[in-house]
Amino acid sequence: MKKTLSKLTKIDLRDVWGHEALDFTKWLAEQENLDLLSDEIGVNIKLVQTEANVGKFNVDILAEEEGTGRKIIIENQLEDTNHDHLGKIITYASGYDAELILWVVRDYREEHQKAIDWLNEHTDENIGFFLIQVELWQIENSNPAPKFEIVVSPNEWAKAIKGYPSNNDLTNTKLQQLEFWTRFKKYVEQNNKKIRLQTPRPQNWYDVTMGFSEAHIGLTINTRDNLIGCELYIPDNKILFEFLKNNITDIELSIGTKLDWNDANKASMVKIKAPADDLFNQEKQEEYFKWLLDQTILFSKVFGKYIQEFKKNKM
Repeated sequence: MKKTLSKLTKIDLRDVWGHEALDFTKWLAEQENLDLLSDEIGVNIKLVQTEANVGKFNVDILAEEEGTGRKIIIENQLEDTNHDHLGKIITYASGYDAELILWVVRDYREEHQKAIDWLNEHTDENIGFFLIQVELWQIENSNPAPKFEIVVSPNEWAKAIKGYPSNNDLTNTKLQQLEFWTRFKKYVEQNNKKIRLQTPRPQNWYDVTMGFSEAHIGLTINTRDNLIGCELYIPDNKILFEFLKNNITDIELSIGTKLDWNDANKASMVKIKAPADDLFNQEKQEEYFKWLLDQTILFSKVFGKYIQEFKKNKM
């Protein structure tokens, strides 16, 4: 059966957002629209303030990464990139000690694209610059739909390596760990669009935010004992740990197995482990990636429910 297809039409941004600050920034600052941008860059963006002061200037949107508190600067431009706004994003980033800088534009000049690439190459692994193009598309008489497209993003592998002061620190094991987590991140991006992962680093653990400042998920690889692990990591909240432990029967029933409950001097952890021979064998890694992703989803769902209940009881 032959179906009639419609045509996509590109809409001028100014037809919908006549004023950059009053219309577009106001629209983007709404959480549902920040979530669209979050999905594109893989970071949970939470609004802090619009038109935040930096000396005599105002940054369009000051935000933070949910779960980590990393400061995010968002500068909007419903026109082609220019030197003025390039200078502004650097000024705003320094004023708020931001780690993620997003320049959202209608279109970009090649020299500004190269400038953002250069900034990513010459800053440390904690700083990331994004150049993002925004478009509006319409199907016949439908409402226009926004589309964000990343033009420039941080080179995660290069930045992770550059974070180490000398090549002597980058042992073969560290490079293998970095490659493992980089491949894991790619696997997650292909199999679960909801989980947003941070930049991989050459280490035996990988932190995953749950959207709570009180706790996060930690994934681990252990080549000495041939183990992979998933844990709920609570940096410094004994009351939360005791609250969870009081629900140990229901939690372990939901997880489907016994868990290791460890309470150290400051941090607390709830762990699960699984055997994993030959961790850096790429033919076996997909099996390990699947287990790590499955446990991440399960821990987020089960523990997230109890953490929300804990926070509600505190209010």
